[in-house]
Amino acid sequence: MTQATAPHGPLGEPATIHRASGPTRRAAIQRTAASVAALSASSQAQLLPTTPAPSPLTALSKTNPMSHLLTTRLIVNGQAHELHADSRTTLLDALREHLDLKGSKKGCDHGQCGACTVLVDGRRINACLSLAVMHDGQAITTIEGLSSPAASATKAPTTLHALQAAFLKHDGFQCGYCTPGQICSAAGMLAEVKQGMPSHVSSSLNTPLPLLTDEEIRERMSGNICRCSAYPNIVAAIRDVAQQPGVAS
Repeated sequence: MTQATAPHGPLGEPATIHRASGPTRRAAIQRTAASVAALSASSQAQLLPTTPAPSPLTALSKTNPMSHLLTTRLIVNGQAHELHADSRTTLLDALREHLDLKGSKKGCDHGQCGACTVLVDGRRINACLSLAVMHDGQAITTIEGLSSPAASATKAPTTLHALQAAFLKHDGFQCGYCTPGQICSAAGMLAEVKQGMPSHVSSSLNTPLPLLTDEEIRERMSGNICRCSAYPNIVAAIRDVAQQPGVAS
């Protein structure tokens, strides 16, 4: 026990106060509170989700931000181009945004309007539905190179393709937005007829060359939409070219 002397007792004499020599109640409360806080922090740490280890692809992307770019060799209108672009780049965006060939138009971007039609190895496709990397080394023809690929590369004046001249002659357009796709699609369609490919409305599958009637033209061009409704003139322009010698029957 320890003793402390007060300056004045009840009767004026020094008073003796007895205090316990063990830990005080305040110290015990402080230790208890610290223990509770430590237990709470430990419990919270166990509940927190652990951070998963990065995948090799994620680590590669962080070390090399350009790892998603691919090099593709496109042969467009007779000219070879090396395209360094995102692997998800469509052929339409590659032509318009990377090669500055604005003739192919982006209409619906869902393959429903045909405004983006180009020729790949002579066959018509919707460029908005095809990735550029799928056409490495293939010959691509756009409206700019339909009449003369060499002239397209040098941007020199050139004679029109027969279909281009026919569209002008028969006024096969109004606003002209769909016209590049219409003409490229018509060129591919005439090549299909020349190869003897039938359509849904062909009267016979045994005819070497299907008879290209107006009904056949409308059916074969049904994937190309003209919002200005210039269809009668478009059909007339294609019929005019189809009747030229060596094109189609």
